Amino acid sequence: MSTKPRIVFNATTPEYYFAEGCHITEWWNSPDDAQASIARARVPVGVTTHWHSLRNTTERYVILEGRGIVEAGKLPPMPVSAGDVVVIPAGEPQRIRNDGQGDLVFLAICTPRFLTDNYQALE
Repeated sequence: MSTKPRIVFNATTPEYYFAEGCHITEWWNSPDDAQASIARARVPVGVTTHWHSLRNTTERYVILEGRGIVEAGKLPPMPVSAGDVVVIPAGEPQRIRNDGQGDLVFLAICTPRFLTDNYQALE
């Protein structure tokens, strides 16, 4: 990791559609900092992301806007809204559904950083 402080400006970072069923903006995902990554995820109204898990990666959803129903591991489906944090250990199945009136927006914070090779589609 770089030993110097830095600021990453993401105002022009493009959002892209991810096959899991949501839109992603990578705010921080660099080999210079393999310990963590941060992405902004957006799930449109009525959409449920696909069942998936992450090998060797713990993921945290920090809900910023909207509301949804999250399923993670063996937990029953649980409602989430702004301010809630969902912790999903490596290898646990997960998905989230937007059951609100507007976009469901959350940060996906991964440790170590998210790598597409660690993504496992489960359906």
